[in-house]
Amino acid sequence: MTLFTPSPEVADALATGAPVVALESTIITHGMPYPQNLEVARQVEADIRAAGAVPATMAVINGTLHVGLTEAQLETLAQSRNVAKLSRADMAACIANGGTGATTVAATMIAARIAGISVFATGGIGGVHKGAENSFDISADLLELAQTPVTVVAAGAKAILDIPKTLEVLETQGVPVIAYGQDDMPAFWSRSAGVAAPLRMDSAASIAAAHTQRAVMGIPGGQLIANPIPETDEIDRATLAPIIAQAARDADAHGITGKGVTPYLLQRIFELTDGRSLMANIALVRNNARLAAAIATELGAMGPNA
Repeated sequence: MTLFTPSPEVADALATGAPVVALESTIITHGMPYPQNLEVARQVEADIRAAGAVPATMAVINGTLHVGLTEAQLETLAQSRNVAKLSRADMAACIANGGTGATTVAATMIAARIAGISVFATGGIGGVHKGAENSFDISADLLELAQTPVTVVAAGAKAILDIPKTLEVLETQGVPVIAYGQDDMPAFWSRSAGVAAPLRMDSAASIAAAHTQRAVMGIPGGQLIANPIPETDEIDRATLAPIIAQAARDADAHGITGKGVTPYLLQRIFELTDGRSLMANIALVRNNARLAAAIATELGAMGPNA
């Protein structure tokens, strides 16, 4: 059985040992409307290529796991409707049923592991939702980081989440959380969440070395690289906090629960910031892609076993 189908570009990179960066596809299908989603996907892939690596956007199309998409596949996915949002629990079922689905952080990590790709760039990971002590709403991304050996570059956890509790779960699961170039934990649209990051590293080479060292020691799981959004693009925490609080009140007033909470909050924050949150989101994803390419390049320089 063939576990995945690489794009020609990714197949060549894997065969020659060129650095590859995994990318999720829910940002394309669930993150923004067409044609902006396609434009951003193309731009992020171009950023990775410009930094000397090869992008591998993951998606399940008609029951086949694709590692890297052709231009035609990317455009088709960007215009598709009713695409499933895949995580660890439903990824295999989608493939078995011949379905089409976009990969979340957890599903992208699984796809990257299957393909032998060590670095993944995303926007922000999921985490512990506020009120999780009652709802038990905790993202599968956190447990995936604990068991799948992929270095994930993100701008921290999404700011709508309970970041201190998210860090506690990651600590319990033994996941290294490494802030890049600063001591504070970033919070997606903001450079600081108001809490200290557990670890700090200041170079792609150090991050690559830590990834390799975990493998040498036989420690399972990946590492989360919390890469702060560039200063010129951030919405600072003081500005954002009341906006998030208003969005949360609106969600409660409309009875939004479960899987509907995150998309509702992100859309409401987009409205309340007059679109600034989306522009910040695009900037941080591109920033993460560039750092991920640098890490992948350093891992490649360490040799095939890195």
